[in-house]
Amino acid sequence: MLSPFPTDTNHEARDVAGPGILDSEVFMAAKDDLGRRGEALAADYLVERGMRLVERNWRCAQGEIDLIVQDGDELVFVEVKTRSSMGYGHPLEAITVAKLARLRRLAAAWCAVHPGPNGLIRIDAVAVVAPAFGTVMVEHLKRVF
Repeated sequence: MLSPFPTDTNHEARDVAGPGILDSEVFMAAKDDLGRRGEALAADYLVERGMRLVERNWRCAQGEIDLIVQDGDELVFVEVKTRSSMGYGHPLEAITVAKLARLRRLAAAWCAVHPGPNGLIRIDAVAVVAPAFGTVMVEHLKRVF
């Protein structure tokens, strides 16, 4: 029986997927740029309020912590969520209970790699709305978990 579909499906899939892959790569690059910009804005915001930046983008096998800052006697692990607008909701809406639990595990992993008197520990969240043009909004929530 003859198939109604082309026999060279790999070639056809490449032709169809090619532009889509490029579009998604461009989207991901723009999203990564926005995320980096948001993290830089969040770090500046926290430092301007008297915190000391300890580390950015700390990674281990379990994941990544966006920012680690010292706030007085507290070591603060910060999750940063950035959006270019509120069109898809507030940035903090993207922080789920599972994400908070993972941040807690990551904070413990960081402390295990950096033994010493780390003092009190807390987890904060920073929301950044950074449109291409216009006013940037930064919101900091302490002790989210």
